[in-house]
Amino acid sequence: MDILEAMQQRHSVRRYRDKPIPADIGARLQQEIDVCNREGNLHLQLICDEPDAFSGAMARYGSFSGVQNYIAVVGRKSPGLEQRAGFCGQRVVLLAQQLGLNTCWVALTFSRRKARIVLNEGEKLLLVIALGYGASPGTPHRSKTMGQLIRCPLPMPDWFRRGAEYAMLAPTAMNQQKFLLELIDENTVRATARRGPYTKLDLGIVQYHFEQAAGAENFKWA
Repeated sequence: MDILEAMQQRHSVRRYRDKPIPADIGARLQQEIDVCNREGNLHLQLICDEPDAFSGAMARYGSFSGVQNYIAVVGRKSPGLEQRAGFCGQRVVLLAQQLGLNTCWVALTFSRRKARIVLNEGEKLLLVIALGYGASPGTPHRSKTMGQLIRCPLPMPDWFRRGAEYAMLAPTAMNQQKFLLELIDENTVRATARRGPYTKLDLGIVQYHFEQAAGAENFKWA
């Protein structure tokens, strides 16, 4: 499965089977997390075999069950933190999909008190990503139209259309899709987050999808 196939097949999953993540797959995820932490100046953490964070009323309210593994999305408070966290977090999410795992971005419906997360001075926990073998592969989310999410003079370049199509597959908080992608000259793209909860983090996820599909060699970010 290549990265574009992973984008197509990855859907949010809230119910997981009682099946541990094999050591070799965990090691591959940790390797990717280490790279993301260096490149994104983050402190993403892989926590396995830990059911407490998703054992309470909040998890049940969010319809989660069987979650024993998660990735803590943590970083030092700084400009651009949310956007970097979304970009790098989705990079790990899509690798997990390629490795046969399922995932779900989780902002509120878990126990921050029970979660076994290390927060160093000046760091912030943004959210977590539930991880494991899903009871089902999940279902596609409804999407706004391309006309609602992009601005581009015609004729639209093939690379931009491809990037936009895959950006529309990106998960966003409450499926709000409050982003805008604009082609402002022949190879410059502006990505903007509209107002709403977690939209800056969502924008990082969208940018990762767009960049992988459009080809980083074809454009630059404004």
